Amino acid sequence: MEIYGHNVITWYLVILNVVAILLYGWDKVCAIRSWWRVPELTLLLLALAGGSIGAMIAIQVFHHKTLHWKFKYGVPLILILQVAGLMYLFWQN
Repeated sequence: MEIYGHNVITWYLVILNVVAILLYGWDKVCAIRSWWRVPELTLLLLALAGGSIGAMIAIQVFHHKTLHWKFKYGVPLILILQVAGLMYLFWQN
């Protein structure tokens, strides 16, 4: 991968993780106020798409979804798989 490709990937991940933090935080506000909630599938897909670090930060900061097994174990597993995949890709070159 050339340097430009790394910049695109870096910005993609930064933006996606910021969006993840904001969306998890918004869902926490909605939960407190009994408003319409963000679907769990959306939150998990956001983590799967590359926002797993932001999702984990938001789970800890907002104390949100900490008892749901999909988030307690699923998001860290997604993160581990993403890090392993990135390590594999970067050490291939």
